[in-house]
Amino acid sequence: MPAIAQQLPEEPRRALLFDPSNDEGLSSSLHVADWVFDRITSSSNNLALMKQRPYSVGVALLPSNLTEEQREQVEALLNTDEHLSWVALTNPANLEKQEFRRLIYEHFYDYFSLPLNDSNHLKCALGHLHGMSKLRAAEANLLLPVEEFHMVGGSKQFLGIFEQIRRVSTVDAPVLIRGETGVGKEMIARAIHQRSRHRGGPFIAVNCGALPETLIHAELFGYEKGAFTGAYKRKIGRIEAAQNGTIFLDEIGDLPQQLQVYLLRFLEQKTIERVGGTQTLTSNARVIAATHVNLEQAVSEGRFREDLYYRLNVLSIEVPRLSERTSDIELLARFFLHKFAREQGSSVRGFTRQAIASMQHYDWPGNVRELINRIRRALVMSENRMITPRDLGLPDSEARVEIEPLEQVRAHAEELAVRSCLSQSLNNVSHAAKQLGVSRVTLYRMMDKYGIR
Repeated sequence: MPAIAQQLPEEPRRALLFDPSNDEGLSSSLHVADWVFDRITSSSNNLALMKQRPYSVGVALLPSNLTEEQREQVEALLNTDEHLSWVALTNPANLEKQEFRRLIYEHFYDYFSLPLNDSNHLKCALGHLHGMSKLRAAEANLLLPVEEFHMVGGSKQFLGIFEQIRRVSTVDAPVLIRGETGVGKEMIARAIHQRSRHRGGPFIAVNCGALPETLIHAELFGYEKGAFTGAYKRKIGRIEAAQNGTIFLDEIGDLPQQLQVYLLRFLEQKTIERVGGTQTLTSNARVIAATHVNLEQAVSEGRFREDLYYRLNVLSIEVPRLSERTSDIELLARFFLHKFAREQGSSVRGFTRQAIASMQHYDWPGNVRELINRIRRALVMSENRMITPRDLGLPDSEARVEIEPLEQVRAHAEELAVRSCLSQSLNNVSHAAKQLGVSRVTLYRMMDKYGIR
């Protein structure tokens, strides 16, 4: 009979052991089954060791006579790696000191009293933090910005928008994007441009509501030298500059009526004339327009040309307000928190459950733009590692926040990962499955499990 291969024992997990007091007797007596500790002191080359081996869990031995210098070294080390979770071992008498309690509260996920008579509780804590650190690291990788689109969403409404983006990108007809201010209409326009045959050309954005009426004609169509006072040289207009690319006309509903006829001519004939010029120029720029105005009402009131409306409204994408897609709020918040925290070098790790509940109960009148501004504010205002409703400038939610079972937490993290990958791949199942490291069949099962279509 063939010999049965013996199963090799699993390699012990490694954790970082920080001993600022350099007490070899205390550190050598620390034994936890299935764990190996790599000891460092205040004089060790800590950063070099951490770069050689990526740790997920650290244990800090905090002496009773912790000096101010040692405290600064402890805080500096704890803020070095956002994915490293820490447990403290200390004398119970230290917890009577307010500064010591604050140090534990702000920087550690758990603490144990010395002497450590039973290491099983510490072993369970290390195993739990090891698993949670892996989830956080995986989520952080999934939430890295996709440079082409900078779009994040996993709700049914937003996945439907991704499907529309793929469809309208394959044709050259004008697209009208509707939605309130701050919902991300320009990001959708950029996504369409990046997936269209015009992606090799420029993407030119014009806010029709921000330019004065006396300048918008010259900005859109350009002008010849001497066309008016101050025209010292020829200027290329935005539409002409978007040759072989895309011209994005934001807030098209605010375009003055006298200019609407010129834009209509361009849409019908693909030709323009510079102000003060006689030469007719051809432009193949694709037109994408966006508005927060009810154009049908504007047409009925005579503020917007009906023929221009029908020319622009060939393909239409409706973007819901943020409060209508609550399942996207947490995904967006974690995405922008991770992005801005990396840019600012912040040690903030995430949101408290109260902060998540407050964000999901808030109405978000400013939509995604307001969410971005509140998260930037929170990174500045937060004094802890977890952002609170107060940091966000939001009221505490009245919803009771209950501790979820570990299986429910894992399912939530898995669903968040699936929605994030589908979001970044614009609902492309093959790309999302590859990013998750699973087969297409497995991903379809996961999508069915969480009701993702």
